[in-house]
Amino acid sequence: MTRPRAAIILAAGQGTRMKSALPKVLHPVGGRPLLLWAADVAERLACAPRIAVIGANSPRVEAAARAALGAEGVAVQDPPRGTADAVKAAGAALGAFEGDIAILYGDAPLIRAETVERMFAVRAERGGLVVLGFSAADPTGYGRLILDDEGRVARIVEEKDATAEERATRLCNSGVLVADRGMLFQLLSMVSDANAKMEFYLTDVVGLGRSAGFFTHVVEAEEAEVLGVNSRAELAEAEAAFQARARAAALEAGVTLIDPNTVYFSHDTQIEPDVTIEPNVVFGPGVSVRGGARIRAFSHIEGAEIGPESEIGPFARLRPGARLARKVKIGNFVEVKKSNLGEGVKASHLAYIGDADVGARANIGAGAITCNYDGFDKHRTTIGADVFIGSDTALVAPVTIGDGAYTAAGSVITKDVAPDALAVARGKQSELSGWAEKFRAAKSKPAKGGPE
Repeated sequence: MTRPRAAIILAAGQGTRMKSALPKVLHPVGGRPLLLWAADVAERLACAPRIAVIGANSPRVEAAARAALGAEGVAVQDPPRGTADAVKAAGAALGAFEGDIAILYGDAPLIRAETVERMFAVRAERGGLVVLGFSAADPTGYGRLILDDEGRVARIVEEKDATAEERATRLCNSGVLVADRGMLFQLLSMVSDANAKMEFYLTDVVGLGRSAGFFTHVVEAEEAEVLGVNSRAELAEAEAAFQARARAAALEAGVTLIDPNTVYFSHDTQIEPDVTIEPNVVFGPGVSVRGGARIRAFSHIEGAEIGPESEIGPFARLRPGARLARKVKIGNFVEVKKSNLGEGVKASHLAYIGDADVGARANIGAGAITCNYDGFDKHRTTIGADVFIGSDTALVAPVTIGDGAYTAAGSVITKDVAPDALAVARGKQSELSGWAEKFRAAKSKPAKGGPE
């Protein structure tokens, strides 16, 4: 039987190296704030409670944490006195919880739930504490995990305190830790701030635990997985690592990426097998693409559902609320927002469809737009099945075009159109015979007083 689990997410860092008005843990990777990556891992692991430890005077972080973790999912560390002190700050929020706790970080977005699951498994099998380590290509700056002859962690040594032999060790500490609540807080009570920074370090629990008879075991992860974000450069590194992971997963799942390095995914992008994605496509949050669809080059898609065998782009934009059924064609320089498009709808070029319901097999001509906003409110346009919207038609919402109806090119439609009718709403054409010839002649005469 699995022991109860809780998670403490450390998110109290000031993030001064980001040089940003936005708190560090709210900067996004893959379209999701850093903090919410850790919150998602905790949820996937069925941790309850899940607590974010934040700094004082961090209202935006607090709001994001409460939205993700619930009203009781926030503890405040004030003043900031190190990672061990931050974990202790979560004690009251844990309430009567008894079981295993995972210590996660609000600035480490790439750690997988499966990796922490392995840590819980080792903890269940061997007891003691479990830390997450990684073999660094360049271990400079990292704390080293020094193992004993049994492969257990004897101590964690910070680089400035390490001997030359210890510095040569490439096995480094990520900071992620799993331990029993009672054991963890017993050790935390013993941590001292007798160090150069006068802070309480979570890493000290390893040595203290060994002295108390608790062994520490190590689970290893890839270096890219434990990347922490403390600067804009590291944020870019994390984004690149996420994109590499997402592209590899898409290819493995049967998606064709013609030029993988130019396709950008979001954390929740869902793409079925046999979808083809051309170069330079960006997926924002909330996108699903059904099998057989093709996303052509230079398209931008967010908050949209794309039906099977549909074709999008090139140079198309689908905004939140776009819902496309089977075999819909959205061509170049077409924008769709908050609209439902039925099976076989075509908008091949240069159109805007917003706040609309479009019936099956309707054809939206070039330059056609739904005029959905009156300066105060949005209004819907309803276009029936088999409708033909002529080029450069403006549909002034609220308006309904009945099944099978046509609108003439250049029309401004302000009233409902009956099924199978033709609506013409444009100025009457007039002609002045010979006007152009006279105009050219007048323009070709030299100006008065000018050169002959």
